[in-house]
Amino acid sequence: MDAPYESANSTTALRIIHSALNQGHNVDVFAYEGAVNLTMKEQAPHANSIKGTTIEEENHPTTKDWVSALFKLAWEKGVTLNWINCGLCVDERGAGNWIDGVRRGGPADFIKSVAKSDGVLVIPTR
Repeated sequence: MDAPYESANSTTALRIIHSALNQGHNVDVFAYEGAVNLTMKEQAPHANSIKGTTIEEENHPTTKDWVSALFKLAWEKGVTLNWINCGLCVDERGAGNWIDGVRRGGPADFIKSVAKSDGVLVIPTR
């Protein structure tokens, strides 16, 4: 639910997804609210003018790169990563230009994912 870099929730979710894929599990992600921005193509690393460091020195990953790496891991492991961005949330934020592999969906997709799953984890912001 959290936008990139707003809290540890996004990083925690990405680590859990990585672990599940690495162990050979298929994973469905339903990103909503600010989390639809996790996969935006326009994300770019930046220098830090306060510290006086370059982009290379900062080595600051973007969430789109993390998610791209998760898609690659799923492919390497022969499992599925199904990443769905909530269309209602996307429209509210104008957040529709995503990396490859992400698709638009709605609350019904979340319900379908829950129904077919043998385990569900929801990470809310509050």
